[in-house]
Amino acid sequence: MTAAARLAALDALPAEDLCHHAEQALAALVDVMNQETTLLRAGHLRQAGQLTPDKTRLAQDYVGFARSIQRQAARLNAEAPKAMERLRAGHESLATQMAENLRVLATARTVTEDVLTDVARMVGQQNRARTYGTAGTVATDPNASAKGIAVNRAL
Repeated sequence: MTAAARLAALDALPAEDLCHHAEQALAALVDVMNQETTLLRAGHLRQAGQLTPDKTRLAQDYVGFARSIQRQAARLNAEAPKAMERLRAGHESLATQMAENLRVLATARTVTEDVLTDVARMVGQQNRARTYGTAGTVATDPNASAKGIAVNRAL
């Protein structure tokens, strides 16, 4: 089935059916994002990463339904106003969940960067040459710290 045929099939769905499918996709997306946020908060980064394929698929499904709803908004508002109102409320729930998810991701990133910076600083201090400078004291060259650190991005 071509993309145009899929779009036409979505647009041809009865109003209640289209809204129902969109609500299901939206609820599933919010649920997987909530799971991811919970895992990230608990520090289970690998388990949270395993949700990425599901989250991506659900987001794509929801976007497809949302675009169809935008194209059919006038018809849907006339034929299924209550379903459209539920979708609006569900979309607000998604926006709230996304904001929370992004906040937790930003916190995890900041913590990771801080840990890596601290490790690099400590490695640099341990590898610094212990020599005496011209004043008879151990030289402290801030540029002698580690220049970088290898990171396994698979984690």
